[in-house]
Amino acid sequence: MTDRVPDHLDLPELTLRGLILGALITLVFTASNVYLGLKVGLTFASSIPAAVISMAVLRYFKGSNILENNMVQTQASAAGTLSSIIFILPGLLMIGYWAGFPFWQTAMICAIGGILGVLYTIPLRRVMVVQSELPYPEGVAAAEILRVGSSDEGDDKTAAQRRGEPGLRDILGGGLVAAAFSLCSSGFKVLGESISLWLGAGQAAFRFSTGFSFALVGAGYLMGITAGIAILVGVLICWGVAVPLLTFNAMPAEGQGLSELATQLWSSQVRFLGAGTIGIAALWTLATLFKPMAQGVWTSLRAVRGRGEISTARTERDMPPRSILLLAGLLLLALLGVFANFLHEAAPELSGFGFWGFVAGCVFFAFFFGFLIAAACGYMAGLVGSSSSPISGIGIIAVILVSLLILGMGSLETGLLQLAGGKVAIALALFTTSVVLAIAAISNDNLQDLKTGYLVGATPWRQQVALIVGCLVGALVIPPVLDLLYSAYGFPGALPREGMDAQQALAAPQATLLTAIASGIFNDALNWNMILIGVALGIALILVDLALRRTRKASLPVLAVGLGIYLPPTIGMTLVIGAALGWIIDRRLQRHATAAGQALDGYAEVPRRRGVLLASGLIVGESLMGILLAGLIGTSGKDAPLALVGPGFSETAEWLGLIVFALVCIAFCRHVLGTQRGGEFIRE
Repeated sequence: MTDRVPDHLDLPELTLRGLILGALITLVFTASNVYLGLKVGLTFASSIPAAVISMAVLRYFKGSNILENNMVQTQASAAGTLSSIIFILPGLLMIGYWAGFPFWQTAMICAIGGILGVLYTIPLRRVMVVQSELPYPEGVAAAEILRVGSSDEGDDKTAAQRRGEPGLRDILGGGLVAAAFSLCSSGFKVLGESISLWLGAGQAAFRFSTGFSFALVGAGYLMGITAGIAILVGVLICWGVAVPLLTFNAMPAEGQGLSELATQLWSSQVRFLGAGTIGIAALWTLATLFKPMAQGVWTSLRAVRGRGEISTARTERDMPPRSILLLAGLLLLALLGVFANFLHEAAPELSGFGFWGFVAGCVFFAFFFGFLIAAACGYMAGLVGSSSSPISGIGIIAVILVSLLILGMGSLETGLLQLAGGKVAIALALFTTSVVLAIAAISNDNLQDLKTGYLVGATPWRQQVALIVGCLVGALVIPPVLDLLYSAYGFPGALPREGMDAQQALAAPQATLLTAIASGIFNDALNWNMILIGVALGIALILVDLALRRTRKASLPVLAVGLGIYLPPTIGMTLVIGAALGWIIDRRLQRHATAAGQALDGYAEVPRRRGVLLASGLIVGESLMGILLAGLIGTSGKDAPLALVGPGFSETAEWLGLIVFALVCIAFCRHVLGTQRGGEFIRE
């Protein structure tokens, strides 16, 4: 296996072909993450699949090396992570402020927030990556993938053995399967997208359901069994306790069925129970990390002021401090311009001190609060990984704080709070939070990339340039994809055309929640009872989690429990299925390793990597098919332009979908458990 590239070697890293390939991968993964995030409120880490694709393509070009491949995955992962902006921006359509996504405003917010996230992580790199013992799980995994890929040509492997190694074909295979299923279900309508079973005990309603989304199966597989069990607990609390209790004590409207009543109560009340649980879980996570986070920020600030020795070695050279400060200053001015344009369009009658007071207050909140959030997210990503870092919780905290800030400024200048029934104030709060989320998301991912670069011997300043390029490319991709998906599916409470099926709207769960919180603060209409019950439930679950962690055998991520309550059950249970598949596969591998007398980590290395790539392929395949179908729906104006059957076939389609879904899940397990014996590829 290739060691870390030494300092004295200056291999090609930031190449034109690498930037072009990174931009193409960025286009695919950013679009996929936007679709997945709007559908289920989750995004997937793109570093590992991007590294695999880069190695598979650049190996045919002379002079390609591990550092060039690292730059490609760095650029692609930055843009894929920037898609987390969709956790807030759809709220501007939900409140009726925007009728679509203005390209330049959306792109500028994404670009400015993303680049600030890059700049804020530069002074954190030395203390949190080089000197820290934080594990950085995704960063270390990506480095191992790059090392294995770069050592393939030097290893004594037969062609048959090499064919058994996971790689680009696993991503493509998973993508084709997921895309074909999505075409048959969402396009042709011959397979169902979910199945539900309602049971009634008197007036109490119980719901058992699952979706048939392979993107969710892939996301659940990557998420792991611990988070999967936590989501299952949330689903059981929601549909086994909370909804039945509320339906038992509620009176349905005339002509309203029990299932309709249960769905209405879940949407209007029980989801706020989940919001309270998510909020307290995020605050608890930040509280547990506050001390080490503060120490890291203080050490970084000392380094920026020039205290301590700075190495001149190639692998220690960051972007020059003057360049960082100059670029940050330009971004601050650009942010002032964007916010001034945003507020002027919303409130042209507002001017003078009041206008510039609101603009400056929101900009400086985003600019400086964003730095604290960058440090917090960087530390959390290093500790628990980018996928487990509570970005949603940070969004809740940010939208509450900025809403209170605007309310405070509004006590001095009441004009803004009165405009359009308070809609302009809500829009300004959401717009400000979008910058904070962009900073948080990029900071959350970039230190993972810098850790990967440190392990393989990359040049930090070149990697930081690649991160900025990734943010710029992603900022250009996100607005048109958002517009396309909105035109095709719509969001809850924001359908682009009359007569559209609200059940087909993309859930955009985080945007829905953050918009409800901001609207509730300005209109004094938050469902505080359910939120406080959710907070109390979250505290109880935190105590349970602490007790489990003391045993060192189990844990219960409270944030995931809150998501299980908040997300629709067709989403939550499909994630649980994906996590359960991963657990089943790992148990089988453990048994086989024991029977073979080998250590589990070495025995399971190839199957586990194959599972990650297959899962990533499932996500990308379904997401891209969803975007293609969105284009057809948008251009035709029909909800189901490819449908081969009518509504009367829906019940049959549900059972057909269940059968095909189960068969593909079984095939997934068999493929991941495939091993090489005697040079032949054997299925378990």
